[in-house]
Amino acid sequence: MKIEKNKMVKIHYTLKDDDGNVIDSSEGKEALEYLHGVGMLIPGMERELENREKGDKFSAVIEPKDGYGEYRPEYVVEVPRDRFDTSVEIEVGQKFQADTPTGAMLVTVTKVTPENITIDSNHELAGKNLHFDVEVVDVRDATEEEIAPYTAEGCGGCGGSCGGCGGGCSDGGCGSCGGCEE
Repeated sequence: MKIEKNKMVKIHYTLKDDDGNVIDSSEGKEALEYLHGVGMLIPGMERELENREKGDKFSAVIEPKDGYGEYRPEYVVEVPRDRFDTSVEIEVGQKFQADTPTGAMLVTVTKVTPENITIDSNHELAGKNLHFDVEVVDVRDATEEEIAPYTAEGCGGCGGSCGGCGGGCSDGGCGSCGGCEE
């Protein structure tokens, strides 16, 4: 069975950077299971997996534009320290969730001074080539229950967990829902 939209896929993978350092791996863990074609994986990996079958092994290099995007310097901002909870010690490298007009976003503290805290909302893999070694462990038809959360009906009309359709997605889908269809 080939991998295509609405197939449940299990893969084992190892992700490395340009220097060959392992960033993430499913080795020694359960295989990653995902619903294909609904945006659960980065676009470049979904394309690489399209039409593959159980047992296929391959390597792929995903460029930033097809991974986590280019590094955007404008996503690094200085925030006055008084905007943070004074009872919490803020340190470089600390990650936390920040509320933004487009929803929650993970940010990393990159600099701390007595007056300001610099945060970076780029994904930690933004701007990096992603070197994957992948093995397709299983491919099967997804059940209606597995597909439902990624359709307008399964999202409560794209209300509940999606936060409302038409939220700027060019395909009319909900970003946080992984591709609601209207």
